Amino acid sequence: MDMILETARLILREMTMDDYDALYKVLADQDIMQHYPYAFDEERVRGWIQRNMDRYDHDGFGLWAVCLKDTGEMIGDCGLTLQNIEGEMLPEIGYHIRADQQRKGYAKEAAAAVRDWAFSNTSYPALYSYCKYTNEGSYKTAESIGMKFLKEYPDEANGVTHVSVIHREEK
Repeated sequence: MDMILETARLILREMTMDDYDALYKVLADQDIMQHYPYAFDEERVRGWIQRNMDRYDHDGFGLWAVCLKDTGEMIGDCGLTLQNIEGEMLPEIGYHIRADQQRKGYAKEAAAAVRDWAFSNTSYPALYSYCKYTNEGSYKTAESIGMKFLKEYPDEANGVTHVSVIHREEK
């Protein structure tokens, strides 16, 4: 497994199917996924991992496993993906952290590392974060790494999608 990033408390590395059990605890959690159209079942979790493995090969990035540095335990995912944001494919920083590990700054720490990695390793002029407008935790995390509110727009999946952005020169 390839390590991508290291922070003070975390290692971000490529996911593999061996991460299924740990990721299932995150993506199948009704509370964590309350802002998604659905919580994940076994098939969707396996598909999530496979899509990210495909992204590593195709894009050179994707959502990476977020692991505690001191134990190696996977507690979620965070990374860069290309997402359809109001009809445009844009680089998006996304994150999901297991419920018992939330409110410890891990999402912020991982997202800031991904932001820095993306601006150092890609030519994107801006990075985005998007979520359902009711997902205050997600957009507050985006703001904590320097992103600012860009817009909200109606869409089928979220009802209303909240979009934050940070430009390369703002980092």
